[in-house]
Amino acid sequence: MFATLTPMYAVTVTALHLVLAAAVTVHALNTKRDPGSAVAWIGLAWLSPVIGSVLYMLLGVNRVRRRARTLRPPDGSDASAPAAHGERSDHFAPLANAALRITGRPIAPGNTFEVFSNGDAAYPRMVAAIDAATASVALQTYIFRADQAGNEFIASLIRAHRRGVAVRVLIDGVGGRWFWTPAYRRLRAAGVPAARFLHSALPWRMPFLNLRAHRKLLNIDGRLAFTGGLNIGAENLLATHPRRPVVDTHFLVHGPVVAQLADAFADQWRFTTRESLTGERWRPSLQRAGDCSARVVTSGPDQDLEKIELLILEAVACARHKIRVMTPYFLPDDRIVTALALAAMRQVEVDIVLPEHSNHPTVDWATRAHIGPLLESGCRVWVHGPPFDHGKLMTADGQWCFVGSSNWDARSFRLNFEINLEIYSATFAGQLDSQILARRGRQLSASELHHRRWPVQLRDSAARLMLPYL
Repeated sequence: MFATLTPMYAVTVTALHLVLAAAVTVHALNTKRDPGSAVAWIGLAWLSPVIGSVLYMLLGVNRVRRRARTLRPPDGSDASAPAAHGERSDHFAPLANAALRITGRPIAPGNTFEVFSNGDAAYPRMVAAIDAATASVALQTYIFRADQAGNEFIASLIRAHRRGVAVRVLIDGVGGRWFWTPAYRRLRAAGVPAARFLHSALPWRMPFLNLRAHRKLLNIDGRLAFTGGLNIGAENLLATHPRRPVVDTHFLVHGPVVAQLADAFADQWRFTTRESLTGERWRPSLQRAGDCSARVVTSGPDQDLEKIELLILEAVACARHKIRVMTPYFLPDDRIVTALALAAMRQVEVDIVLPEHSNHPTVDWATRAHIGPLLESGCRVWVHGPPFDHGKLMTADGQWCFVGSSNWDARSFRLNFEINLEIYSATFAGQLDSQILARRGRQLSASELHHRRWPVQLRDSAARLMLPYL
């Protein structure tokens, strides 16, 4: 019996493999912008019968972009909009014009920003703002733990809901703990409208597992907002001496750019729940509050693909004197590595500040295998000791700033939904410059990397192969 079934089974599997691999080839050729990605997926489909094709269907197809086309309402974020010349007259004018074309959002003058360096400083202000809300509260976060820090937020959100404030909470499906999500469940049990971004335990929805909403945003009454890199968790409360402490940089925002932040939340909320957030309680009229000009830059694997990365490339190209970067993870693609190296070659001071040890050792290994061209071109790479700094900051020429949720890696640039702010202000840039320089520790050298033991170099190079997904 088995002798007669085995040839038929082999023919069936072979036919299935050929059909699936051919389908993957056609789809990848038509949809993949990166030739390397297309080659990798096509090779996997042909060399790993059936399994490679299944992996492509699960992880290689961008279903989010297709869904975004049907759900996203017009919000003025049209990258084809004509650039408005005259926003600036200095050497950052090309950057400002490019940012308008990239984001579709105008620069918003008249904003002010307050900086928080950890959860000890930011959380009490955020909870107090929720308690003072009279119209609406919109909270989006990647990690929302039901611990010492998260419990304060949960209680405050429930209080706001019970006194009649319109509360909406959006938690990432992965970052919020996929199967349990205790913060989400407690909010829902109290009647608070909460949702999980791209979350499902159904097998046919698992393709979304690799796509994450990494944004951190709290909008109060549509009039003030908190944003940056800070998640909600007790590890950010340094005063409690957590086992693995994390410092982070977060910002309180007042001024007209808050409206762009409100639109960004409403867009993601509608994407997830199909509910539109409109009206005065979500989008009131805003007055000037300071002298900083700012613009929201969103990025994600939908219609905003690579927008944060493109803006970084333009900023590096426009910089004349100095570029300073601080990020917890540094694995950009070759375009950014080349742009930074060329900036250093034209005598721009490039300082990159990283943790000596992040909370993901594999990323640290890959970074060591990735930064050689930067060191050889004259960029200065610094590593600092604990506590782990999760902040994401960039300045250029002491005038332009870029802050928010995006790390400098392929995951943030292409897979995650991120939100950043570009800010034009010499005063604010000086404040961030001081913070970045204060975190400089030991300077890495090309010689140090070259003299790593051979097994270490092999390990690091192997880790770098996972660059698109780390």
